[in-house]
Amino acid sequence: MEMKQMMKIGGLGLLVLLVLLGGQALADTKKPLLMEGKQALYQRVLAIPDARLHDQPGDEQGTAVTPFSAFYVYERKPVQGNEWLLVGVDKHGSLSGWLAAKDSISWNQGLTVVFRDPSGHDRVLMLRDKASLEALARQPGSETYRKLYEQAVQGELPADSPVVAIQPAGHIDIRKDFYLVPILDFKDTWLGTEQARMLKIASVPLASRKAAPAADGAKREYTAGLVFVIDASLSMDEYIQRTREAVMKIYDQLGDARQLGRVNFGLVAFRDNAKAAPGLDYTARTYVTLEQGRDPGVFLEKVDQLSAAKVSSKDFREDAYAGLQQAIEGMGWQGHDARYIVLITDAGAREGDDPLSTTGLGTVALRQLAQDNGIAIFVLHLKTPSENADHARAEAQYRELSDFPGIGSLYYGVPTGNVEEFGTVLDSLAGQISAQVAQGLEAQPQPARPEAKENTRLTELQLKVEKLGYALRMQYLQQFQGQPPRVFNAWMLDHDMSQPQRQTVDVRVLLTRDQLSDMHDILRQVLRTAEDGLLSPQNFINELKSLAATISRNPEELGRTTATTAGEGNSLVDMGFIGDYIEGLPYTGEVMSLSLDDWQSWPAAQQIEFLRRLEEKVTYYQALHDNTDLWISLDNGPVSGDSVFPLSLDMLP
Repeated sequence: MEMKQMMKIGGLGLLVLLVLLGGQALADTKKPLLMEGKQALYQRVLAIPDARLHDQPGDEQGTAVTPFSAFYVYERKPVQGNEWLLVGVDKHGSLSGWLAAKDSISWNQGLTVVFRDPSGHDRVLMLRDKASLEALARQPGSETYRKLYEQAVQGELPADSPVVAIQPAGHIDIRKDFYLVPILDFKDTWLGTEQARMLKIASVPLASRKAAPAADGAKREYTAGLVFVIDASLSMDEYIQRTREAVMKIYDQLGDARQLGRVNFGLVAFRDNAKAAPGLDYTARTYVTLEQGRDPGVFLEKVDQLSAAKVSSKDFREDAYAGLQQAIEGMGWQGHDARYIVLITDAGAREGDDPLSTTGLGTVALRQLAQDNGIAIFVLHLKTPSENADHARAEAQYRELSDFPGIGSLYYGVPTGNVEEFGTVLDSLAGQISAQVAQGLEAQPQPARPEAKENTRLTELQLKVEKLGYALRMQYLQQFQGQPPRVFNAWMLDHDMSQPQRQTVDVRVLLTRDQLSDMHDILRQVLRTAEDGLLSPQNFINELKSLAATISRNPEELGRTTATTAGEGNSLVDMGFIGDYIEGLPYTGEVMSLSLDDWQSWPAAQQIEFLRRLEEKVTYYQALHDNTDLWISLDNGPVSGDSVFPLSLDMLP
């Protein structure tokens, strides 16, 4: 890769540029302080908002620091009862100055918490010490817990309460309003029969960068984007026509209610790999963007140009994921509060490892990419009769693809591909979404439940649509209602005490765009070497573990501790430090738990499947890197290599 900017700051999953002292270059040859009991891991801290760097400890003047900048700690010094830290941007003696310890957070894990939408479960309580949390966890849902919870909700916590804070009532979308809740320590526990983790955290909100609501309380109108991704292969003409009719009905309803422009429609058509069957003309094509879909006339004009293919695909599978990726990345979703895709197809999709796949994305990676963009995917699966169809496999694939956190799978299978039933479901789905937009400014105490119908599967889908729409409307209405509280050294559970099976937070690692690019290139090279048979099984596993551990603990080392340098004795494994990097991490992926014995005992098919999942993640990294709308610039500047993204741990190698 090309050389990145010289002042890249590695930081336990977070990397940001520092505001340097005015022209002054501080240098020191000593090494940073080691973490207690470690041979290779150095002490690091994150600067909290409003922190300043000083020439000398105790100085009143100082230079502002970009929030969440990561520093190595070279020295700790008490001054007039306060601790000061001599910090530097790297471990090679590039010192930056003195930082008050109170303006920093020790962050050994490199992981951060993202709160889930509290709709459907209790808000997370933060307790002052581990013992108090352990006592509550032993009796989940007890009267003691309910009393503490109600006091926290009402803002009436007594001075001696073990609860110090509670998650805000509204869902805070970290993609739109960045916050940091670093994990400082953890302990495994049981919540009833469910395994859970107690997390020691700090919560450091960053001042909101979005516009505040108008002084008179007026809010921007709530809007939705609904994009149809439709199979345009042979024999799909009647479904294309029925989709056109459904959209026209909604346009008429919106016009009658003077709501045109509140729900915008887009349309992407897909077929199969056009290189494999040139007569198909295209693999995926955008016919209507969301901007064009504001105008019913434009939508109709564009859709009239769409027709089914005249030739058959290579086999019964289609490249549906090419159409979905185009809809996710190319529609211009900005300004749409609720975002929906409706996939309409009678065939299974080509997975990322299919030789005819044009995306390289599998089901899990594509679902994650959609969720990263705040998009819910519905699937209307037309189970048309065919000797070559594999509807059972396709149903399992699409149920997984359409699974939305807290809601469930947004899948509907249409038996025999019945056009009438398809039309009924499509009308219901589009109509519900449009009706929800009209309610966008009206806070409902709970979702309205549609009346039961003879079609129980449709009723089930309607209930999920209602639940999803309600959650999205509440996010919109509550988007100006604050941020996580500022707390230090508090303890929380990652599951709901009233419903132990419900997870309340996700754990992410913050990576910069440059780090993600490095990880993509390195893992691509590791896979290429593994596939060429040039790595021994032991080296292959060690290098993968080295890579995964490095990302979690010390991402600035990416590119210096990977398979390409294993033979030179520079990898974490060769230096004997991989134990340091893995020890103490509360969350590990499949790579961390993989042993040489496991690998050698696996049949070739299982080994190939493991490599396929890694390959899928590599493709996801590229798609994520290229989607600039997702990256957060902490200094409010343009997206750069130092912009950050909270990457799901599930997507680490």
